[in-house]
Amino acid sequence: MMENDISARVSSADFAYYNGSGPGFTTESSVLISSSPYLNHPQLRALIAQEMLRRNGAELPNTAYIPDVVKILMELEDWPRIFQLFEEEKARLPEFKSWLDGKKVSLFKTEELAGAEPGTLRAVIYDFVVNSGYNMDHFFQGMEIKTDFDFYMKERTHTHDIEHMITGFETNHAGEVALIAANMRALYQYFVPELASFFNRVSSYLRAKTMMKSGLFYPEAVKVELEAEDIGAAQGRNWKHPLFLIPYRDYLDWQVQDIREEFGITNPPKSGEWAWTTAISEDPRPNHQGMTSMAAE
Repeated sequence: MMENDISARVSSADFAYYNGSGPGFTTESSVLISSSPYLNHPQLRALIAQEMLRRNGAELPNTAYIPDVVKILMELEDWPRIFQLFEEEKARLPEFKSWLDGKKVSLFKTEELAGAEPGTLRAVIYDFVVNSGYNMDHFFQGMEIKTDFDFYMKERTHTHDIEHMITGFETNHAGEVALIAANMRALYQYFVPELASFFNRVSSYLRAKTMMKSGLFYPEAVKVELEAEDIGAAQGRNWKHPLFLIPYRDYLDWQVQDIREEFGITNPPKSGEWAWTTAISEDPRPNHQGMTSMAAE
């Protein structure tokens, strides 16, 4: 068949050039074993393969298996080292220490938000909570905050949706990609690379699977994702610091535009500008409501 003829053009010389000719490795192990703890994890291998290679079909939400991957990555983490980095960065970065010491939780009851002045953060969050259908307490649900690290995990969950609101990167496919790109730049700009990589661990997975999947099945989405990454990266480089460090309770009655000026949030897309991008990143849905693909959430 013609297809076999095409694949045969990958020659033995190509394999030798790219794979090298160093000494082979042997083991008496009866299962796959590697120097990478991530590669050694059978479920993680299977999940990443599936989520990078499957279609975004209508029978399964695009957010499927994110908790599974998060849990596995946490099981493989070097927690003493992460906690040590937290302490070192608290000593080096006053905003980080102040944010952790304050422990001002950005999860708001509807009655706290009602009656806000138009254009304020309080009003924008109220509209989101009442009309979006999303739950701002969408991860680590039921967890009590006892330590600095607990606060980090819960607060970053709460502030994710607020970041969508104040950056202009709305909860659609391109908005999720742009917000990941912005956070990536801000994290590596502010924190030491080792801690930034920890903070960015899950986002790295989401970004990789999104690009791979789109490249295989949704070519129109790739063009949009590249544009969104450029816009997000440009904005994130201008942020005063990562936006999850903002104690949002202190800014509820600020105008969103003033918050943007205060923290370097530049060139937000117009509202609704990327609403159409979710539909091109997934298989057709019956009665599509324009909800985010969250492939990069």
